[in-house]
Amino acid sequence: MNTSIIRYILGYILKIEALFMLLPCLTALIYQEPEGFDYLLAAALGGLCGVFLTLHKPENNVFYLKEGCVTTALSWVFLSLFGCVPFIITGEIPNFVDALFETISGFTTTGASILTDVEALSHCSLMWRSFTHWIGGMGVLVFLLAIIPLSGGSRINLMRAESPGPSVGKLVPKVRSTARILYLIYLFMTLLETMLLLAGGMPLFDALATSFGTAGTGGFGIKNDSMAGYSPYLQWVVTIFMILFGVNFNFYYYLLYRKVKKAFQIEEIKYYLLIILAAIAIIFFQILDASKGVFDALTSSSFQVASIITTTGFSTVDFNQWSEVCRFILVLLMFIGACAGSTGGGIKVSRFVVLIKTVAKELTSYIHPKSIKKIKMDQKPVEHEVVRSINVYFITFIILFSASVFAISFEGYDLITNFTAVAATINNIGPGLELVGPASNFSMFHPFSKLVLIFDMLAGRLELFPLLILFHPAIWKEFFSRNIQHRKKRRQAS
Repeated sequence: MNTSIIRYILGYILKIEALFMLLPCLTALIYQEPEGFDYLLAAALGGLCGVFLTLHKPENNVFYLKEGCVTTALSWVFLSLFGCVPFIITGEIPNFVDALFETISGFTTTGASILTDVEALSHCSLMWRSFTHWIGGMGVLVFLLAIIPLSGGSRINLMRAESPGPSVGKLVPKVRSTARILYLIYLFMTLLETMLLLAGGMPLFDALATSFGTAGTGGFGIKNDSMAGYSPYLQWVVTIFMILFGVNFNFYYYLLYRKVKKAFQIEEIKYYLLIILAAIAIIFFQILDASKGVFDALTSSSFQVASIITTTGFSTVDFNQWSEVCRFILVLLMFIGACAGSTGGGIKVSRFVVLIKTVAKELTSYIHPKSIKKIKMDQKPVEHEVVRSINVYFITFIILFSASVFAISFEGYDLITNFTAVAATINNIGPGLELVGPASNFSMFHPFSKLVLIFDMLAGRLELFPLLILFHPAIWKEFFSRNIQHRKKRRQAS
């Protein structure tokens, strides 16, 4: 394993995070908050550690999927450990596990919170919480690839390890160009939403924080009632952009380069929009009688469906009080999630489409044993390796999900609370049902349960395997043996 390149990239990650922390520092300066000095101290600490790790450039720049997965997992761990430091220093979240939970929830775009009074936080901390969504939405390693030239090696392995979905490819021949295009689209859509929110009378601070949360499909609110206090216009702007950020970014790339026909051939987006429309229709008729009118029912149903399927987690109503039909649909949407290649979480629409087509193919083989039928997506055959990886993903997901529910069940909370708490974290949603509903939070859990849910948030954001690979004995055996060999060579050279 090429440990030197892993160390080098981790150093750059910390330096980038230190740079990102200047935004809450600027926010503190504007609002004249003393907490800004704590963020400046945390940025300096992270920056110094980053400089130390990047002092010596690696001799070998080659890394493969194994190194890509390890680098990705460790990057998110390092990012979160240093990202929670300001919360602890300021004293706004003094408990380490709570601060880590809040930070990882931010970076993984989960939006689950342990805070009982969000509005008690300083403006700079509120900005940092929301900004972590924006950083984690597209992925910090994608940002790294966009700005830093890494010569040699298969850089697509870094993008493949971090990007959501069953497979990832290059939009253009160079990985660096692909990363830049993705971030430019991401930045443009964020700015567009911010301007539309400002046009609706939302204050600049609120507009930026909300746009960061929407773009990353995270859902950290800056108000205790999340989005309920804002006007219907603002809620509709957020609804539309939640859906847009849940779309595969390849779609926007094709539109940008006038490949309209190819853009609308993406099969996953059609199913994604169909699921959204069907869910809105059912919930609309279910809540119509209890709503203030047709428009209110349409606004509430559209907002919550968009929020849950894109795994954003904003709320305008306490959907925990809705009928069992509505609650079941929302839980189902938690697992389906957004499109592959989007900023959304969940299992992804494309995986479910391939799984259903696989079942249909299996049934056909029973009826016509000699028939040869290929599974197709976007009018192209799906490779057997992709189908196999999707099947393995589902099996691993079920095992990890079941183990997590079992682990937190010892606290004695009801099954719906435990089930949806794990569903909300492993799918990067945020709110669940019952004790972890949109009107509640995750503060009542024991630190052990919080650590389990922290693991689930990271595993869900990293598509399970990049994080699970850290627990494989072969990785650490290779890591330590390489370090021992490196030390022997240094001694012989000296």
